[in-house]
Amino acid sequence: MIKNFAKRIGLAAILGAALPAWADTATDKEKFEQFVVELKQEAISKGYDKSLIDEAFKGVEFKEKVVKADRNQPEFIETLETYLPKRVPEWKVKQAREKFAEHRVLLEKIGQEYGVQPRFIVALWGLESNFGRIQGNLPVISSLVTLSYDGRRGAFFKRQLWDALDIVKNGEARLDQLKGSWAGAMGQAQFIPSSFKAYAVDYDGDGIKDIWQNQADVFASAANYLKREGWNDNLTWGRQVKVPEDFDFSLAIPSKTKGRSDWTKKWKATEVSLAEWQRRGVRRMDGSDLPNVDIKAAMLLPDGEKGRVYLAYDNYKVLMHWNRSYYFVTTVGYLADRIGYPAVK
Repeated sequence: MIKNFAKRIGLAAILGAALPAWADTATDKEKFEQFVVELKQEAISKGYDKSLIDEAFKGVEFKEKVVKADRNQPEFIETLETYLPKRVPEWKVKQAREKFAEHRVLLEKIGQEYGVQPRFIVALWGLESNFGRIQGNLPVISSLVTLSYDGRRGAFFKRQLWDALDIVKNGEARLDQLKGSWAGAMGQAQFIPSSFKAYAVDYDGDGIKDIWQNQADVFASAANYLKREGWNDNLTWGRQVKVPEDFDFSLAIPSKTKGRSDWTKKWKATEVSLAEWQRRGVRRMDGSDLPNVDIKAAMLLPDGEKGRVYLAYDNYKVLMHWNRSYYFVTTVGYLADRIGYPAVK
């Protein structure tokens, strides 16, 4: 009996060690509730009205699936070879080209005003919300409180929480509108609250920055984001390339970097002209020479040295500001190319 009891204790210890920090124990529930109390107090100390806080936090609960989603993002569990076909199947390319044709007049007007090629606006729209059809239905406040509590990026998500409250306080959206993805991203462009505050546009002048239903506001907000972050409509995003068997991959940006600032430094340290990449033996995927144009590019290895190799231009950096994910940005570029070539009639 003692031996069996010890075995059970040992098994329980093993299972317990495997459980995440947010396992559903009474202690964890109490800790979360206390965290919410302190968060509400902090919000009031920041000057938010008590009635807004009470309404915003009413029904707030720990969302376990939000934390699971944060811990299981594609680059943790997939490769680009499996990710790309899932995110850009042929039916999505077909729909993207149809949507481009359907909204061509509006897209080209916005594209010209902001200096952003419309195909990239449509690609972002398609990948972020399946052309507005899937915007997420999780309460943004609950998601942001959960992610603030979880701690992996707690400070970042707490700032998003304050921005979400600002959006309501400023009358730019109602609390019941604030529904979105597990990460608190909202609307057809899937803007997190700080992006909404910085880039959302009331393009049609009706007094509302409607990224949920208003197509003009959605397209203009996406274009405004890209332009404000340095988009250059004289450039594309990048291209997949081939390298020699003995290629020196230390010339590329390391696959893993320590945050956005470190990644940007690595970009600046490794980018060179296309002529220099040509001299180093880099070629297009069909083996032909790289374009003979005077622009710089950095080399990216989303899955390391054994995966796909890309040369990326400055617009790639802008897309990485939108979502710092090699998989996401590469997919945006790939879909944009499929929308633009051959030209939509």
